[in-house]
Amino acid sequence: MLGLKLETDPNWVNIVEKNISEILTDHAWCEQKAATNSISIVIAYPYLTDLVDELLALSKEELSHFEMVHQKIKERGYTLGFERKDEYVNELYKFMRKGHKKEIVLIDRLLFSAMIEARSCERFKILSHHINDEDLRKFYHELMISEANHYTTFLAFARKYGKDIEDIDARWQQWLDYEAEVVKSYGKHETIHG
Repeated sequence: MLGLKLETDPNWVNIVEKNISEILTDHAWCEQKAATNSISIVIAYPYLTDLVDELLALSKEELSHFEMVHQKIKERGYTLGFERKDEYVNELYKFMRKGHKKEIVLIDRLLFSAMIEARSCERFKILSHHINDEDLRKFYHELMISEANHYTTFLAFARKYGKDIEDIDARWQQWLDYEAEVVKSYGKHETIHG
């Protein structure tokens, strides 16, 4: 369903399990950034009412996920660490077209968002299948479903608003190809995209 061209090695979970505090802190900040990203799209395109409605709801859901992850952190006796840089996301950002018409920028902003949600969904799926911690296994299964919905939401809006501008499926394939090259350098750290 996700169309990712390079799957994460399930052994990544072995790295994660050595530092649960780090993966949870990184995950919490990923949720915050996802909420912020949705709000920034709303700010840039306030006249697209259906997009605004959907992304406001999505940003609330992402913030609720931040709260849920923070609760997991507290339950385990950890504290939320400082925000982490997400080099994977920064690499994807470089592929986004900037300085074009607003419609082109919107398409890539939506595809960029869909790409991050797709990879997050894939990582959550791996955690839900392979992590030894039963509580986190269930937790990541629930979040995997949510991330899949976010992925399809962003992709659907890219198709809706880009259909008269360019071949969205062709552009999405370019994103998938680019991401496959980027992700080769990741999956080595106890972070959601690391």
